[in-house]
Amino acid sequence: MLVSFIVLYLLASIAIGLFAARRVHNTADYAVAGRTLPLPVIIATTFATWFGAETVLGAPAKFVAEGLHGTVEDPFGAGLCLVLVGLFFARKLYAMNIITIGDYYRRRFGRTVEVLCSAIIIFSYLGWVGAQVTALGLVFNLLSAGAISLAWGMVIGTAIVLVYTLYGGMWSVALTDFVQMIVITVGLLLIAWYAADLAGGAGKVIDYAAREGKFNFFPTGGAKEWTFFFAAAITMMLGSIPQQDVFQRVMSSNNATTARRGPVAGGLLYIGFAFVPMFVVVAALIVMPGTSGLLSDDPQKVLPTLVMEHMPVALQVAFFGALLSAIMSTASATMLAPSTTFVENILRNLRPGMSDAQTLKAMRISVLVFTVCVLIYSITMEGSSIYELVSGAYQLPLVGAFVPLAFGVYWKRATTQGALLAMGLGIGVWLLFVASPMLREAFPQQLAGVLAALAGMVFGSLAPQWLPDHKGHAPHYAASAG
Repeated sequence: MLVSFIVLYLLASIAIGLFAARRVHNTADYAVAGRTLPLPVIIATTFATWFGAETVLGAPAKFVAEGLHGTVEDPFGAGLCLVLVGLFFARKLYAMNIITIGDYYRRRFGRTVEVLCSAIIIFSYLGWVGAQVTALGLVFNLLSAGAISLAWGMVIGTAIVLVYTLYGGMWSVALTDFVQMIVITVGLLLIAWYAADLAGGAGKVIDYAAREGKFNFFPTGGAKEWTFFFAAAITMMLGSIPQQDVFQRVMSSNNATTARRGPVAGGLLYIGFAFVPMFVVVAALIVMPGTSGLLSDDPQKVLPTLVMEHMPVALQVAFFGALLSAIMSTASATMLAPSTTFVENILRNLRPGMSDAQTLKAMRISVLVFTVCVLIYSITMEGSSIYELVSGAYQLPLVGAFVPLAFGVYWKRATTQGALLAMGLGIGVWLLFVASPMLREAFPQQLAGVLAALAGMVFGSLAPQWLPDHKGHAPHYAASAG
């Protein structure tokens, strides 16, 4: 019965996505849904995209192991990223009427910065999409009681998401996200209610977490511990800002007010609702006191184990429906975002004569190719922590793309030379720390990279300009919306 309902839900998701695909007639429809999405849909697609496998499985496992202190990157940093985008970037970028975040880098700093930042952004998606593909494999493995291997589960789940993303682009992603947000919220609230009842009441669950010190958020040590805490906080808070999936939701809005309010509301909802799976996992520790082996083996399986062993079939359907919704909504968005960026900001620089129809075809081919690459990567990385895959994915855009974006928007004296130096120093110092265990144990690698990027931007922009400044001098090709 459980498997039958899940199959029906997956087929319904594909049907909704293919129905939405009928609205796609050009690249703007495919990449940003024709800039027509209303506020409720923007909130839903923002929330659903952020609420992925790491929120349902990864963050609760981190919470059980380290308390709130361990979740500073996600959900706190990730949710605040959306709030910052809405408050400080959405209105300015929406007014530019562009398709990708790479288009902004081109207009502000020229084609070289456009291509380099776009490459950074595309590469960073490997970890995030890989986390969703890994989670899909885990779900199908659990549903089949091990009959479907983790690798084959990844293949099946990826193929399902690929079908509607490939044809419908942002229209399909937005419409399925809207439905999936409803499934996520209703499903997890039902699970939380039943889990609390099993554990003896919500108060008992909260008291247990408090006694175990799970609500300690801030560091209790000295300057070094605070420095690493701050670095963890900004990894997703700032590293997620120069990302195409965030920008795609801003640019898909039907007006500037929606573009600003949608991410703020979506981010606040995300932070609040991320506590629900954490609550359920704490309840699981009370209901299943003998889970020490599972915690040491794979804490990501605690929540699914509670549902499968202690809840009725109806709630099992609700849980796996919510879990699949969370994973699929994030996977579809993160398959689409790097693919549109590659075509719009790299391929079109190599083939400037492409028509809109050719660009649309190239975007679909790019979605297919990127998805296959991520699938191979995920199978190769089998056994990695979902949470670590996601948090690690954002260090590269943090050190390489955030500073040029923020200074480009808010500092008129920022130049192309400054942007290139910021990228070079930021990534160079970060790689130096990554390669040296001694350095990264003494100081957080991502913070070192950001500080180097800041120095590069300021020095490179104020120093004599040996490189020409391309601000406003690099328009896109006639066939593009940008």
